[in-house]
Amino acid sequence: MKKQSEVEAFWQSYLASLSEESELPPISIEAWSFCDNEQDANELGDLVKAGIKTATCSLVWAYEADKEQLPTVGDRSIITNWQGEPLCIIEITEVQIKAFNDVDDRFAFDEGEGDRSLASWREAHWNVFSRECTSIGREPSETMLLLCERFRVIFLK
Repeated sequence: MKKQSEVEAFWQSYLASLSEESELPPISIEAWSFCDNEQDANELGDLVKAGIKTATCSLVWAYEADKEQLPTVGDRSIITNWQGEPLCIIEITEVQIKAFNDVDDRFAFDEGEGDRSLASWREAHWNVFSRECTSIGREPSETMLLLCERFRVIFLK
């Protein structure tokens, strides 16, 4: 419960920082961490805060399995570390659906992970998406669809 109140207080700080001319954001937004493990979640959160990670992607099948709506341009999220502590707020600036094998060098670089090469990106993301596919009863493939998002940090802790 403490983490939830910390996230809510962070959101209220963000709202208080907006000028009167600013377009009001939604009443509440989702708070989440990157990846499926503590080490990666914390490292990726730090990369976002440092301005290195400006893109992310997720498996479209996972959204379908969870019956969740796909994110859209303008959506905002509170990024947390693995422990649920808020780090920053991001706003989505671009959304594209691409096959795994259509992700390019630029997108891999903008994800900011590893050595930022496409080869490194493919290896790491194949492992992540393979685990996720297994958990939802799907078989990973080179043509599995990914939701590729670019974002910008709009508020830091």
